[in-house]
This record gives sequence, C-alpha cells and structure tokens, in this order.
Amino acid sequence: MNDTRIILPESEMPQQWYNINPDLPAPLAPPLNPGTGEPIGPEDLAPIFPMELIKQEVSMERWIDIPDEVLRIYKLWRPSPLFRAYRLEEYLDTPARIYYKNESFSPAGSHKPNTAVAQAYYNKQEGVKRICTETGAGQWGSALSLAGALFDLDITVYMVRISYDQKPYRRMLMEAWGAECFPSPTDRTEAGRAILAQDPDSPGSLGIAISEALQDAVSDPEAKYALGSVLNHVMLHQTIVGLELKKQLAMVDERLCGRRV
Repeated sequence: MNDTRIILPESEMPQQWYNINPDLPAPLAPPLNPGTGEPIGPEDLAPIFPMELIKQEVSMERWIDIPDEVLRIYKLWRPSPLFRAYRLEEYLDTPARIYYKNESFSPAGSHKPNTAVAQAYYNKQEGVKRICTETGAGQWGSALSLAGALFDLDITVYMVRISYDQKPYRRMLMEAWGAECFPSPTDRTEAGRAILAQDPDSPGSLGIAISEALQDAVSDPEAKYALGSVLNHVMLHQTIVGLELKKQLAMVDERLCGRRV
C-alpha cells in the first residue's frame, strides 16, 4: 500500500489564483441593479466592496498573483494534505481510486479562510476599518473573524438566530478573535426591526442576516461588506485548493481519463 497522505512541499504552493472567466464558452451575464434593472457597474459596488475585489469580480485575466502577505498567512495551514481513501475503496469494493483534500487544518477549521484572508487583506489595503458580514452555521463568520484578527480589522457578524442559539461555540470562536456577533434579526438595522415587528420570535434566515449586514455596511463610510460564497472573487480565491490538488496528484503519477494530471 502507498502512502495515505500526499504532502505538497511549502515551496510548491501556488503563487497565483486561477480565474475561470476567460475560459468560459461565453461571458457570464452581468448582475443587475435591483433598483434600475440595468447591469451593475463598479460605482454600484464601490460602497460595498474594495475596488481591488471589484476588479477581480470582472477580471478577464486567467492568472492573478496572490499578494505576498496573503501567501505568508496561507502558510499557517497550506498546502493542505491530500488523502487516499483506501478504506472507503475497500468498503465499496471499487476499482476507483478515491482522494479527498482536507481543508480542516486552517485555524477556523474549514476552507473559508482561503477567501476570508484575501478579502480582509484587500479591505485593509484600501483603509477600511470594519467589515460586516452574515453567517449561517458560523463557519464563514469564524473565518472572517480570524482574518480580521490577522489584519487588525473590526468584524461585525450577523448570525442566523437559530444557529446563534444552537451553536454557541461558533459564536465564542468569533468573539475570541475579537469579532462582534449578533443574533439576526436584530434591532440594529431597518431590515431586522421590520422582521421583529412582524415576528418577535423569528428564528432568522440567511437572507435576513445578509440584509442586515449590507445595511450596516453601507450606513458606515469606514465599513465594507464581505461574502463567503457565490461571487466570482470568492471562487477565484478558492482555486488554490484545486491548484494544489493537481500538483499532489502529479506527485503520485495519478492520471485522469488516461492523461497525466
């Protein structure tokens, strides 16, 4: 039996993120301004995100350099190990070779710091003092709280109330890294107050928490908003996982469809 863990040397960690936009068969349709129905431009996003992230959101460059300061922080847990799931292969009695990448080695215990650290860095470079965000189960809130501690940024997290009540240790982790964590809906925002007026015992939802975080961010000239999924720049930052994976599979001469990775 070969090694279970495939460890990529730190010196081989990717130095760039991969941007899929130039390789799509057709350009993505632009997001629309909910008020006007017209395509959103940089001026619409400027109150929400730092300009460098807006540029990454629409970039057509295939490779984007990872800043040195982000790389230094990534090295706290990256490259993450690749595992061969021998026991699962045996249990399934399959000729397939099964691998999985373990992203739980980050301080926050998930893959989410890959983008949280990058987003915090670009906000810090633009002089932002505080970042507002939402979280459901708490993984994204924990990741951004970690990043805020690393870059000396204030972090405000609106956590879905039902999760806030059910997962106190995630809240404690955010607070240990210096973040404020509020059960959403709150009485801090228009959106939260409107929901509480209808249902004082609302368990909350991710949509409500997003609305609260956005309203908080745009009402403070020194604050911005951060999102842990969905957006192009978030997916861009997460490509470091797949780029490491390709190198690790090559280390064990693994092939896909008859071709070397």
